[in-house]
Amino acid sequence: MKTLVDEFADIKIMRFEVPGWDGLTMRQKAYAYHLAEAAKLGRDMTWDQYCEWNLKIRHVVEDILEKYEGDRERQEFSAFLIYAKRLFFSSGFHHHYAEDKFFPDCPKDYFRSLMEASGDGKVADELLEVIYSPDICPRRRSDSTEGDIVALSSVNFYEGVSRSEVEDYYASVEEPDDSRPVAHGLNTKIVKENGKVIEKPWRSGGLYGAAIDRVVEELLKAAELAENETQKAAIELLVEYYRTGNLKLWDEFNVAWVGETGGTVDFINGFIEDYDDPLGRKATWEGYVHIKDHEASMRTEVLSSNAQWFEDHSPVDPRFRKPHVKGVSAKVVTAVALGGATYPTTPIGINLPNAEWIRKEYGSKSVTISNITKAYDKAALEAPRSALEEFAFDQAEIDAYKKYGSHDDEIHTDLHECLGHGSGQLLPGVSPNALGEYQSTLEEARADLFGLYYIADPKLVELGIMPDDEAWKPAYSSYIRNGLFTQFSRIELGKKITEAHMRNRKLIAQWCYEKGSADNVIEKKVRDGKTYFVVNDFQKLRGLFATLLAEVQRIKSEGDYEAGKSLVEGYGVEIDPELHREVRERYQALGLKPYGGFVNPEIVPVVKQGEVVDYEIVPVADYLAQQLEYGKKYRTL
Repeated sequence: MKTLVDEFADIKIMRFEVPGWDGLTMRQKAYAYHLAEAAKLGRDMTWDQYCEWNLKIRHVVEDILEKYEGDRERQEFSAFLIYAKRLFFSSGFHHHYAEDKFFPDCPKDYFRSLMEASGDGKVADELLEVIYSPDICPRRRSDSTEGDIVALSSVNFYEGVSRSEVEDYYASVEEPDDSRPVAHGLNTKIVKENGKVIEKPWRSGGLYGAAIDRVVEELLKAAELAENETQKAAIELLVEYYRTGNLKLWDEFNVAWVGETGGTVDFINGFIEDYDDPLGRKATWEGYVHIKDHEASMRTEVLSSNAQWFEDHSPVDPRFRKPHVKGVSAKVVTAVALGGATYPTTPIGINLPNAEWIRKEYGSKSVTISNITKAYDKAALEAPRSALEEFAFDQAEIDAYKKYGSHDDEIHTDLHECLGHGSGQLLPGVSPNALGEYQSTLEEARADLFGLYYIADPKLVELGIMPDDEAWKPAYSSYIRNGLFTQFSRIELGKKITEAHMRNRKLIAQWCYEKGSADNVIEKKVRDGKTYFVVNDFQKLRGLFATLLAEVQRIKSEGDYEAGKSLVEGYGVEIDPELHREVRERYQALGLKPYGGFVNPEIVPVVKQGEVVDYEIVPVADYLAQQLEYGKKYRTL
């Protein structure tokens, strides 16, 4: 089965296999099926959160794709089709990574003719102005250092309020000495009514109530099929939270969810990650369903069982280490269904919950998603040319990565998710929101640095996780190459880095490059007019990672906003224009797409004599068809 199913713009669409599905019991399959339905039913909430116009525009695009009877072979329709595919990929009209608005390459009048032919002529004036104007909703999430980032952002988290009003509001409701603070603002929209700033919760009977009620229906069906009572109790807490919007119930659910480690099927469902909020408070909706890869999980279980050793030997100030690491559970999983903010794009690892006090008192769950990583690897093998061979300096570097690179990537993800995100602690009185808009980048940097430092530790060889004392080196070469150079292929010329993960990688690589310059730890080489970044001293680079990890953890533990801002703005944002142009030209010459996403496999009930007797996994080969099907089957708003 070919992995790649579609390519357009800067995007490739792949499909993933679900090994282990046939080994599930009928009850486990039914449980996973209803959790997957719940994950898909939250889709419209994510679209609306990204921008208030997204759903209206999507509905018009869906109408055109299903109803238009004109010439679909002409160039203008092909341009419209690419816009439609990009819209579905990003859950709206802002680039999923860069967050800038993108536009159709077909003329506005042609788009109008499509709308009129498909029965949407009455809304053409309003929507076409939004679609084509560069001044309306230019960025999904603003990171501008000038102006009001709340007012400049297009995300649908705020209405009629300024940044200072939002911050003043939360300062008035938060309790600084609360040792178990709820995540104020996580599941609400802030508006101003009658001159007063208020929150409107996303819950049953409130905003997004229609969508949440559909999600709840499937969660309740899943609860009756749960593998154990702990799973069932956790789902019931999640349902009650959805019904009330009470964030204390959200915390109770997360405590129960973290404590459930015996099942094979697991899920993520809710308003969880705050990367899309310019102030780092409000969470985008996402859903995920996965099954445990029992054999591969032996590796992560070894890591989690040694979590205290890693914490105790971390190169950070002892004041910032956790004296007692609790409840770290880690496993390798197989994705079954992606939903909301994880569809079509998905992470390759997840660590939750995000609440610092829950991590400290109850622990966290970490997963490395093996079938997604394997799908990327398969797609790379199917490609006619290799980015590795283009950007690695010599054959020795290429051979080393081919030998150890995939394994290194998995181990770094394990360390990042399993231990990195769960490491360290805040000093008493430090707010989890102290780093503001820089929180996400610095948190990802901390976890990456933890992984980079420890992947080279002899302890991993001792534990049987790394094969030998040299296997980690390709991870360092690859990380530096990507952070300083190749990741820029994803960004338009003249633009800065805005996405948290990309900023984190640039921050780390650039800081190490500059701080190690006296010892030539990382060398910029030019050969035949092409630039390469080569690691000359791997041990000294590890020392730099340790130093930076200590500083990032200090910033987080002390809530040092200014130092965090200085790191991110000084090392993680700007791109050298000559390097940027070069990497874009070289990457484009390879004919590769820098971004990837996935279609979900279908979980199909097998019915005999009126009863469901099995659930089959059926591969999907048509990206656009799945998007249109989801538009009908999972439309809730």
